[in-house]
Amino acid sequence: MRRLVIVLFAVLAFAATSHAWSGYDYDRGSYVEIERGNLVRPGREIEFYDYDSGEYRYGDVESIRRFGSSVEVEVYDRDTGEYRLFEMDGR
Repeated sequence: MRRLVIVLFAVLAFAATSHAWSGYDYDRGSYVEIERGNLVRPGREIEFYDYDSGEYRYGDVESIRRFGSSVEVEVYDRDTGEYRLFEMDGR
């Protein structure tokens, strides 16, 4: 029984950490996902999926601001050379 509990806990822990962080870019009208494994901190590079272009992109995190149940992440999109503002779910 103890072994079953340990296995179940491990499966649930993996499932909880294996999801991307979902958000929306209101300026472009596009959903985005910041892939699992990215450390989203100012000055760090992240990989994100842009549903509008259908591509993975790389960007530099410029700033992070929490507003209630959401988080604004400002990213410099290296592919387009533009600054983008993602509103992410609050996790």
